[in-house]
Amino acid sequence: MSTTNVTTNTAARPSILFLEPVLKQNIWGGSRLGTDFGYAVTGSGTGECWGISAHPNGDCTIQSGPFAGKKLSQLWQENRSLFGGLPMDRFPLLVKIIDAKDDLSIQVHPDDVYAGKHENGSFGKTECWYIIDCPQGAELVIGHHARTKAELSEMIHQNRWEEFIRRIPIQKGDFIQIDPGTVHAITSGCLILETQQSSDVTYRVYDYGRLADGKPRQLHVAQSIDVITVPAKSTEDSIQHFATLPENKWQELICCAYYKVFKLNLNGNFTLKQEWPFLNVSVIEGSGTVDGITVQKGSHFILPSGYGAAELQGNLELIASTAS
Repeated sequence: MSTTNVTTNTAARPSILFLEPVLKQNIWGGSRLGTDFGYAVTGSGTGECWGISAHPNGDCTIQSGPFAGKKLSQLWQENRSLFGGLPMDRFPLLVKIIDAKDDLSIQVHPDDVYAGKHENGSFGKTECWYIIDCPQGAELVIGHHARTKAELSEMIHQNRWEEFIRRIPIQKGDFIQIDPGTVHAITSGCLILETQQSSDVTYRVYDYGRLADGKPRQLHVAQSIDVITVPAKSTEDSIQHFATLPENKWQELICCAYYKVFKLNLNGNFTLKQEWPFLNVSVIEGSGTVDGITVQKGSHFILPSGYGAAELQGNLELIASTAS
């Protein structure tokens, strides 16, 4: 996405960090990241836009301003004051937009302890989803029906998938927290904004027998059984509904050990006071300006530490996040 830089920011405060997304091809990916968001997709099956990321597998580039051309990971290492001087050894969060033309694999993520030990020091993967769009009557796989670890192992090894997995009905505007150990899968037709720890560790427990380059994709059955939480948390504790949030109100969606996530439905003007170490912002609908800089659906940017108040104008929806 391009941005029109007509900024009214003063030189006394840091510039907004606009990011060039990294696009990913996936066996289950669709076309909406191009048609709906205007990203320059190539080929077919673009399933992920890593909109704010400093992960080695998708490190975003700063688009403009004094840090133009630098990677976000480099900025984190060299200019930590932009991020409130946080002590982590790497940028802690990763923000994606996911377009699922087909079902994703049934999968689970490890926590920090397991990933650190078994995945070369990686973060674990706590994540959350905001449902930008989904088909009528859509469901997600969230959780499972096994009562004990022994029953879990038995169901998996006997391929009793429909008995094992739990499906939850969803609608546009729903919000789901996916803790490590949660069995989950995004399903066909869903468009999702995902906020997560900066990790790319996923254990596939089942993949519908699909082939990639003529071969089944790798499964991680032993690791999955190791990390799946038994029993799963309740359906009621798995989903929140935010489809009818009021306009021009800064709404916290969740606060957990790794991140805080917010939503704003802007219609007119709003003063956003940047009071966090940094604030990731993704525009998921509409268009407007941030301190005179044009933003639109698909824009991703970071308000750095010390930025102060940002004046938002227009008609747009945004999801924002910061480290807890």
